[in-house]
Amino acid sequence: MADVLSHPRFKNEQAAHDWVEAHLWPDGPVCPRCGGLDRNTKLKGKSTRIGVYKCKDCRKPFTVKVGTIFEDSHIPMRMWLQAIVLMCASKKGISSNQLHRMMGITLKSAWFMSHRIREAMRTGGLLPPVGGAGQIVELDETFIGRKKEYLKPLGSTHKHAVLTLVERRGGARSFHIDRAHAGAIIPIVRENIAKEATVATDDARYYQQLKKVVAQHETVNHQAEEWARYEAGRPTIHTNTVEGYFSIFKRGMKGIYQHCSEKHLHRYLAEFDFRYSNRVKLGVDDQERAARALTGVKGKRLTYRTTRGARSTTGSENPPPF
Repeated sequence: MADVLSHPRFKNEQAAHDWVEAHLWPDGPVCPRCGGLDRNTKLKGKSTRIGVYKCKDCRKPFTVKVGTIFEDSHIPMRMWLQAIVLMCASKKGISSNQLHRMMGITLKSAWFMSHRIREAMRTGGLLPPVGGAGQIVELDETFIGRKKEYLKPLGSTHKHAVLTLVERRGGARSFHIDRAHAGAIIPIVRENIAKEATVATDDARYYQQLKKVVAQHETVNHQAEEWARYEAGRPTIHTNTVEGYFSIFKRGMKGIYQHCSEKHLHRYLAEFDFRYSNRVKLGVDDQERAARALTGVKGKRLTYRTTRGARSTTGSENPPPF
């Protein structure tokens, strides 16, 4: 990690801006207001902030921060890049308290930075369906945390349900669902898994309808201690890959973040999905992973409105005191 953070862009503000501009503006500066590309001039006055351009079409100044998670942030760009690398390189995540101590910023700043970076890691509905003919996608659910309306444990009902699909030798996609039932699972499978794919699950009843959605549905009977099924000339049927993803996810959520409100769970899922889908086994190192996270900052400005001087958004992993 020391070698990674020794790069000039993590120490010099101009180098940091240049690196971000090269990734977000590969064809040159683009005015975020009018979309102008050819008539943008960099301002070089002694009192001008680093990275300011002026569009000669709409006559407005702008920087690479406008329209991104960096907009209206007083934190230096080099520190944003440090936080992105630290979050991308930490397999089980890095807490806001740890960012606060390592980077020398306030806990509140570290908390907001980490949430904005998670938002940049989200892909939304931009990705095509996973799987295909001859490919296996594993599907499983897990439960984590506790819903506010339940004061005492009640089986798994009091926990937040998470559905994850993992393509073997591929990426992961996780979804926060109200509870594990066919009505929530089938639409997700229909939208995210190719019809030609083979889906592997355990023998839970709510997976029985999957055979109507995909080409082939295979199951393993965990209650009978069947963890994998081998058949000559066919791929092994198991859910060990998606369970391996859950092991990383739960170690991070319980050991690093410790608490997460339901309001922010989708961002934590996006964080673990992003790191898993851009892991070393797929040929992505820490620097490339950070560069891919940076490309997601556009159009994802995350704001928190205030009420009578206090932040209205609370309840997350180690929320800062207000």
